[in-house]
Amino acid sequence: MQTNIAEFINSTAQGKEADAILRKCVHCGFCLATCPTYNLRGNELDSPRGRIYLIKQVLEGQPASTITQSHLDACLNCRACETTCPANVDYHRLLDIGVQVVEKQVPRSFAQKVLRQSILGVLPYPTRFTPLLRAAQHLRPLLPSALKIKIPLRPSKSHWPKPVHKKRMLVLEGCVQPGLAPDINAATARVLSQFDISLITADKAGCCGAINYHLNKQEDGRDFMRNNIDAWWPIIEEGCEAIVMTASGCGSTVKEYGTLLKDDGFYAEKAARISTLTKDLVEVLTDLPLEKLSLNATSNVAFQCPCSLQHAQGLSGSVETVLTRLGFPVKAVSDGHTCCGSAGTYSIFQPELATQLGVQKVKALEKANPDIIGSANIGCMTHLSSKSKIPIQHWIQIIDAAMTTAHE
Repeated sequence: MQTNIAEFINSTAQGKEADAILRKCVHCGFCLATCPTYNLRGNELDSPRGRIYLIKQVLEGQPASTITQSHLDACLNCRACETTCPANVDYHRLLDIGVQVVEKQVPRSFAQKVLRQSILGVLPYPTRFTPLLRAAQHLRPLLPSALKIKIPLRPSKSHWPKPVHKKRMLVLEGCVQPGLAPDINAATARVLSQFDISLITADKAGCCGAINYHLNKQEDGRDFMRNNIDAWWPIIEEGCEAIVMTASGCGSTVKEYGTLLKDDGFYAEKAARISTLTKDLVEVLTDLPLEKLSLNATSNVAFQCPCSLQHAQGLSGSVETVLTRLGFPVKAVSDGHTCCGSAGTYSIFQPELATQLGVQKVKALEKANPDIIGSANIGCMTHLSSKSKIPIQHWIQIIDAAMTTAHE
């Protein structure tokens, strides 16, 4: 693709990166087939290729409009197009740059500003989010059905084994997962303990930074990243072997710390080290002698592979392989590459599209007739649970439950 980047950005690091990405696009249109919003709307401007043209126009000096912004806002950033693209166009990085430029040209409405600030003031902070969630759960029985279904039941506490093993791995608690499903990390700790691995946390670590970063508060997002690096670094220096991610959305972000902080003179080297150490939980289990686990693996499982796991991290099929190794009957799911519509805060800002995609995903999963549905990301689990008649759990919880019943 030929480009003529405008003077206001062509000499900046962002302008040069965007120019290089744009030049890789060959207009082939392969991305259209796997783009969820294009398949729903049939509008080329709601496809990766269409959005690339919109971003190109803005970067070449054409003024952005609310229409430009609306098409970029409608992107899930699921990165299915990147998996499909034969030219390896780094679309999500181009989108990050394009959204930032458009945001400066097109002011948000007052209502949008309030909503965004409310989300940014609550979701990334577990000490704010969890108390509000608990209050909503307390009031849940009094709420109308339409509201009640959106508030998950309060989870019960579960045992976290003491860190007695020499081999240690860090785990990110994150922002919403401790309130919504604290058992995910506890189940992870129990399973890893069977392999003489202690799972530990860093008290001052928090949100991975993705929420702020993808709502065009990039520097705020980087501050969360720096905070996590500071919290983890002393433990890493003591010999911690890995940083385990039980939410694939967080994992895809932390694995990019090295890229997102590459221009930070103080944190660049540490960020690159963090990215190298970061592993999704399935990568950890894949390398372990799973056959030593005693399980009652009788449940038929359908796995919803989050976009952040299969497209961003390139780990499609890995969880299914682990579950199969452990003896679980894993059901095939049609259109497994398609986004469920959760996509971080997308379901808040684009409820109509998110609901359509969520209903489609649940139909595909339930069509497999499983006993239980597994996932690897808290956002996907929460989004789909309100639409599914079949229980949805993190896949490590399914393993942990089968391990527990085998020992009863």
